[in-house]
Amino acid sequence: MPVQDRWSQLRRFTPARIALGAIGHALPTPQVLDLQQAHAEAKDALYTPLEDASIQAELALLGIASLTLESAAPDRDTYLKRPDLGRILATPHPELPSTDIALVIADGLSPLAVNRHAIPLLNAMLPLLPTAISPVVLVKQGRVAIADEIGFLLKARLSAILIGERPGLSSPDSLGVYITYSPRPGRTDAERNCISNIRHDGLSYESAARRIAYLIREALHRQLTGVHLKDESETLAIPSTSN
Repeated sequence: MPVQDRWSQLRRFTPARIALGAIGHALPTPQVLDLQQAHAEAKDALYTPLEDASIQAELALLGIASLTLESAAPDRDTYLKRPDLGRILATPHPELPSTDIALVIADGLSPLAVNRHAIPLLNAMLPLLPTAISPVVLVKQGRVAIADEIGFLLKARLSAILIGERPGLSSPDSLGVYITYSPRPGRTDAERNCISNIRHDGLSYESAARRIAYLIREALHRQLTGVHLKDESETLAIPSTSN
């Protein structure tokens, strides 16, 4: 008979794999099969194609122009082996109109996350932004830093990239958003702000949209992003109890 961990009730409060029980020195068969399924779902998320045509159609319904570009990584296997190629656009560079905020949607390491969550997040986010955004640039085989080049080409004051995060064994469809003031090639991760874990079992679209809008407004006002810009949106939302 399986020997259950006495803390197994904690599993009600977390998707983490804790208190799985044991048969001798091994995991019970149901837990082994669950782990194998989670691994398969994470791998599927990694290789799911970006549904750029569908996303562009949804953007058109919102009245937002869009276009699809590709990174210098010609295929998925190259993208995984050469992260540097995912950070730059394939040449030649297209002619892009200037905009205040460069909004980029890239498949990243989980195109599944982008397919599921990009449009619902935008629906919650767009009404909160201080300025209109257009066009939206979709990128196949893109990494976070590709928004630096796109933002620079668009002469944008700020870039925000919606991107699929590395699939985990409990979260294959997590979406992240990276915000960079004065985007240009060579920016570092210390110069960005990130909102992550946007998914049904993680950060909600509404909460993420509020945080993103706050960071964008503050970034444009303070003219910076990164380690010197803290997300204080939740603190500001708490009413004062002082008389």
